[in-house]
Amino acid sequence: MHSLRGSAFLATLLIPLVCALAPVAALHAETHVRIVTANLTSGNHQDYSPGHGARILQGLKPDIVLIQEFNIGDGSETALRQWVNQTFGQDFHVWREEQTGKGLPNGIISRFPIISKGEWKDSEISNRDFAWAQLGLPGNRKLWAISVHLSHEDKKKRAAEAASLAKHIQDEIPAEDLVVLGGDFNTKGRRETCIQNLSKVLETAAPYPVDDSGNETSNEVRKQPYDWLLADKDLQALMVPVKVGEQKFAHGWVFDSHVVPDLTPLAPVQADDSHAKGMQHLPIIKDFVLP
Repeated sequence: MHSLRGSAFLATLLIPLVCALAPVAALHAETHVRIVTANLTSGNHQDYSPGHGARILQGLKPDIVLIQEFNIGDGSETALRQWVNQTFGQDFHVWREEQTGKGLPNGIISRFPIISKGEWKDSEISNRDFAWAQLGLPGNRKLWAISVHLSHEDKKKRAAEAASLAKHIQDEIPAEDLVVLGGDFNTKGRRETCIQNLSKVLETAAPYPVDDSGNETSNEVRKQPYDWLLADKDLQALMVPVKVGEQKFAHGWVFDSHVVPDLTPLAPVQADDSHAKGMQHLPIIKDFVLP
């Protein structure tokens, strides 16, 4: 009886101490966020049915995906939801721009809740617009994720698209919210006017993400920087190295299954997934830690 009373007395002393420390622990909690671009369709129909892109995304384990050419099965919402459940899990949220008259829709997939969503008109291209979603992060922070697929044909069109995006960001996104924009820019170099236009609102300067061999290009033949993942100044300040096995990529990672020395930590990725028939792009990966 004496020992029980002693334990009860000790508990009465410790409970207030634990309660006092709990807010301190909460203050030091951090949220790790992995953001990935994904124009990873394969096969003959620019869709995700062949499975190569899905395996890559499963292996990369992203928290947010800025996805292009978002064609799944018969195009229905049911097929879309089933694919997201199988690839990421039932707790992930998804937004795909409206399908009417658009053959290559953009979208956002997120493990964080989608507060609001929509699309901005792409006046240069008829089969897609710019998809955006405002995400609710822990700590009552808001992150605007924007998925884009710029013109492949003409750098003047890309410049006009980028100018339009910069204006939307300046006019419609609150200054205190974080912003990430990414996807398939189809750029042939780092100094195109479209990048200069986006530099007004986003961080576009070097150093850039690289693959395991130091190559920073992202088209399938590894010659041009087609794909970009850009953050605003506040989010960029929270970027941390991408860690994969024993490797560390300080400024982001370009994933190419042909040059990764060990795919074991990236299961179920297969060695030839990045260069499957019809695959034209590689994903860009960046990690952030939000206090």
